[in-house]
Amino acid sequence: MNDALNLAKKFSSRFGGDSVVYRAPGRVNLIGEHGFSCWVAVAPRSDRKIALYSENFDEAIEADLDNAEIHSTGKWPDYPLGVAWALKRAGYRLSGANVYIRGEVPLGAGLSSSAALEVSTGYALLDLAHDPIELTRLALLCQRAENEFVGARVGIMDQFISCHGQAGSALLLDCRSLDFRLLRLPRGVQLVICNTMVQHKLGTSEYNVRRTECEEGVRLLSQTLPGIRALRDVSLADLERHRGFLSETVYKRCRHVITENSRTREAASALQNGKIDALRNLMSESHSSLRDDYEVSCRELDLMFDLAMHQEGVIGARMTGGGFGGCTINLVNAADSEKFRERVSKGYEAATGYHPNIYVCEASQGAEKVAPHALETSSRTD
Repeated sequence: MNDALNLAKKFSSRFGGDSVVYRAPGRVNLIGEHGFSCWVAVAPRSDRKIALYSENFDEAIEADLDNAEIHSTGKWPDYPLGVAWALKRAGYRLSGANVYIRGEVPLGAGLSSSAALEVSTGYALLDLAHDPIELTRLALLCQRAENEFVGARVGIMDQFISCHGQAGSALLLDCRSLDFRLLRLPRGVQLVICNTMVQHKLGTSEYNVRRTECEEGVRLLSQTLPGIRALRDVSLADLERHRGFLSETVYKRCRHVITENSRTREAASALQNGKIDALRNLMSESHSSLRDDYEVSCRELDLMFDLAMHQEGVIGARMTGGGFGGCTINLVNAADSEKFRERVSKGYEAATGYHPNIYVCEASQGAEKVAPHALETSSRTD
């Protein structure tokens, strides 16, 4: 609650008056493709403008909701402005608002800072407009904002988990049907995120290239496998039988997606049945596939992975996020997590010269409103 209270005070200092605070978490992949959040403090305005201020960038920008189009800036405001654009196009009548933004999700670290910002802003704007908030629809509109306004061809996963996450649980998502299942994480195991300090920019990275390569694989395979709509419809046996239709690069991209889908289902089964040790091989195979078949790893990520796998108490490790830098995710026995942090940090810095940020975190609740009365109670008891 202190985070929310401090943000409300900063909002008041910048804009004046009271605010309501909202938050949404970032995403970390255990396998397949929370603990950090984006916080926004919001209050209505008398006009039809949205005034945005980012504490992280110390920058402010205004946009007029009555303009025919809200225009892209090519910078951080595109994420909240894109959400306002998508909500307007979906028929929502938004109110003018002052919005103070503070992000805890490390930028460029592959933990989906963009989705956390989109979802927290969208949740706040809908609540301010007194529109009912249906979380799956919010996730889809935030995805549309990133696809069409920002220009990154991301899937639904990041926004969906930022909306639907639950404290203490992993989430298994079917990205076609949007059915999902919550899987409790075992007690005594911590999520340790190791930031390589090598940043990637998703909108201008190889992400869109990889997606195009996978779509090319579907197009070519559909000539002999009629009825397939995505690589999830293709078995590994089918891929091997028809690999002659594909270039070596497209074949490897397809093989990664198909085998990763299988690993994800196996990991979900392991969590559900309490077979946590099975995650070690599954996560290692996932990292190898991301490195060799999908080719989105880098020297620093591979080093961080290798260091982790040699530490005591490690259940599993892999890179997470879009790749080309960012973070690894590690499942570590709680009793060993402090020693893990020290040894990995020392080894990584000695090899690269970079001092890594290493975070011990928990799976947290999805998008939510921090009620004003809770802020008032906190201010009386602090």
